[in-house]
Amino acid sequence: MLTALHIQDFVLIDQARLALAPGLTALTGETGAGKSILLDALGMAIGGRAERGVVRRGAAQCVIAASFEPRADHPVWTFLEENGLAGDDDQIILRRVVASDGRSRGFVNDQPVSIGVLKAAGELLLEVHGQHDSRGFLAAPAHRGMLDAFGGLEKKAARLAGLWRAWREREAALEERRRRSEAAAREADYLRYVVKTLEDLDPRPDEEVDLAERRAALMAAEKIAEDLSAARNALDEGGVETKLSVALRAAERAAGRLAAPSPTLTAAAEHLESALNEAAEARDMMARAEREFGVDAEALDRAEERLFALRGEARKHGVQPDQLSVFLAQSKTALDDLELGEKAYEDLERAVAAANADYDKAAETLSRDRVRAAEKLDTAVARELAPLKLGKAQFKTAVKTDRDNPTSEGFDRVEFMVATNPGAPAGPLKTIASGGELSRFVLAMKAALAAKENRTVIIFDEVDAGIGGAVADAVGERLARLSQDAQVLVVTHSPQVAARADHHWRIEKTQRKSKTTTALAHLTREDRIEELARMLSGAEITDEARAAARRLLGAPQRKKLAKAG
Repeated sequence: MLTALHIQDFVLIDQARLALAPGLTALTGETGAGKSILLDALGMAIGGRAERGVVRRGAAQCVIAASFEPRADHPVWTFLEENGLAGDDDQIILRRVVASDGRSRGFVNDQPVSIGVLKAAGELLLEVHGQHDSRGFLAAPAHRGMLDAFGGLEKKAARLAGLWRAWREREAALEERRRRSEAAAREADYLRYVVKTLEDLDPRPDEEVDLAERRAALMAAEKIAEDLSAARNALDEGGVETKLSVALRAAERAAGRLAAPSPTLTAAAEHLESALNEAAEARDMMARAEREFGVDAEALDRAEERLFALRGEARKHGVQPDQLSVFLAQSKTALDDLELGEKAYEDLERAVAAANADYDKAAETLSRDRVRAAEKLDTAVARELAPLKLGKAQFKTAVKTDRDNPTSEGFDRVEFMVATNPGAPAGPLKTIASGGELSRFVLAMKAALAAKENRTVIIFDEVDAGIGGAVADAVGERLARLSQDAQVLVVTHSPQVAARADHHWRIEKTQRKSKTTTALAHLTREDRIEELARMLSGAEITDEARAAARRLLGAPQRKKLAKAG
């Protein structure tokens, strides 16, 4: 149930706190007092549209918070768990903050959430019905879900939706297979050529980088070999060793002609001999280095040929060289699709046919169940119409089955139809019924469906519009009975309806100088007598109106006591 509502700086409301209780709660007040403001605030708390003008003049922001205490098996707990919003107690607080510039924030259990999540949680907890509300009962697309809820068919409907998805997914896979097979067939020869060429080339990931590095190394080695060869040739062509050898022999002959050794000549000879040995050693080392850095011309040719082949194939297919192996695998897959496609296509066709058959079977069963549930719903609503002074009206749940246009919800299009006069053709609820009749039809359907639904709070906005007297009393009596299954709030101008309430709040507008505010007051029994008398008599409250109010207020209590006894 809705346990509390806190409103701050919303339109004309400065500060308001409502502590709400189970049963039927009436909200009354003079025309223009701001009853709709209260419902607008509650709608904001559960994710309704926010506009800049909702913030009270002079305030920086408005805050609306609604506290709920659903029962333990309510589906809202599963929703909160799935969205990581479950709290530690049995209370759920939905809060909305709107800044004066129109920016809006939502909170569930003090955790920030998107407005979509706030709205989804709110719709599980609360339902609003207005005299000309186009949502809920008056929106034909919602009627199928209401019928399924009444008939206990939600699990079958959910299973059917799953079968629909499986069927469509397999159809999509079949269509993709068909598209790929057709594309592969058009390119079969090309694919075979590509696969053969790339298999012969056998590209490997990162091979281009390795080849490029190897080619650079081979080209560098070739330059080194050329330099070494030039150095060796310079030694050979210059005749350095021959000249050093001739010089050494000449020095030795000169030393032999001396009567006594010459240290200078001896040293010269030793240096010549050392230089001759170093030159020979240098020439040998040069030859060894030339052999070490020698280039295999064929190796360089092979590396370049391989590198250029990889780059050429990559350019041809519009990929990077290191992606050629991936492209080869993709080409093989496409070719396999062509060569093995017919069998795979047949397997998919069988899978699609099986999924279609499963869906059709479940949809047919659900259609039959819906027809039976529709008959029961019509009977249940018919029982509600007579007490609401609509005994001559007829309610019909039209289930139109169209097997040529299946959907995730089955073959059926469901719409609530009514005929307000005997012999008159039935038509859509929102176009046939008048304002007062429409409210009572909605109440009758709500009464029939209430036990099947999980709403914590149901709000009726002027459900008694256009009616009075015994009809209004009948509406009040049905609202009171409905409040035994769910907490009910009703905004009403009818004293007969207000008198049936377990709790009564009055909305008052006050004006002081240039400031207008709206306030809420919880009424005691004596306050209720005055309010009911005002509703009965108008501006001037008479003793007769007070007496009538006491009778109205006593009648429901006596009926409740009699029923309890």
